[in-house]
Amino acid sequence: MSRFTRRPFAVAVVALCLAVVVGGAVLAQFGPGFGPGFGRGGGRGRRMSPLNGLPTDRAGVPDWEVSEKFSEDVFTFVRVQYDSSYNSYGGWGRGGGGGWTTDWPDSDLNFSYRLQQLTSLKVNPEPICLRLTDPRLFDYPFLYMIEPGRLAFSEEEVVALRRYLLNGGFMMVDDFWGDAQYENFYHEIKRVFPDREPFDIPLEHPIFQCVYKLRERPQVPSIHTWMGTGQMYEDHGPGSVEVHYRGIKDDKDRLVVFIGHNTDLGDGWEREGEDPEYFHEFAEKKSYPLGINIVTYAMTH
Repeated sequence: MSRFTRRPFAVAVVALCLAVVVGGAVLAQFGPGFGPGFGRGGGRGRRMSPLNGLPTDRAGVPDWEVSEKFSEDVFTFVRVQYDSSYNSYGGWGRGGGGGWTTDWPDSDLNFSYRLQQLTSLKVNPEPICLRLTDPRLFDYPFLYMIEPGRLAFSEEEVVALRRYLLNGGFMMVDDFWGDAQYENFYHEIKRVFPDREPFDIPLEHPIFQCVYKLRERPQVPSIHTWMGTGQMYEDHGPGSVEVHYRGIKDDKDRLVVFIGHNTDLGDGWEREGEDPEYFHEFAEKKSYPLGINIVTYAMTH
């Protein structure tokens, strides 16, 4: 039996179901201005807490209390820590891109805060990073992986991720661009599921409709690309222009992997305090609505 059937998961599902009821009014709660000034990006050069590895000032993101009675009954944003190294398929530079720390910690802090603020879900104010082989992995039903263009799984990670996903877990993949980066990720995820093929997720799928009724597949460029060139995409060679959302299902037709290719939802979370136009156009309209939809789907399926 999956460890996700424990009480914390059940409580979180109830909370998310309530969030669906209030979700339609979420965007209005941001207020007339843009972001509150936190989440300006970049974790380097900060004083970090030895207790949780987060900036001691939380990057300016407000903190909140979690009742001791429900300290284990909260949603925790979990980022996957992985290796970017030479592998037999592509090696260094074949896929390119950054690594698992991209947009950390502002993205994770901001999204956790907005999820707590804008839904009735009880959220852990301290996002965490885990390796796939960490024994704590099965305590958390949601994983976030970013920039897998140079991702290289070990055999132990392949086995652990397969077991995690087939026993109730969910993984969101974000922020990688172009054919080469996708090919590298595809090679690695096929090691996890050699008998399953990623498919294009239709706009009618519940993940696009469960809280916010999205009318298009949102594409979010990095703030630097958008402000520097006005382009909606980051140019990483052929296949960089068109946004794709693909998925992998389990045997019960449950979506277990959500793949956002040629889009950067995490920058919409991370950079919300930097520019009002970027916030309104990308964070408010695209990154947060789809992010909340994804968590809602993951926690209710």
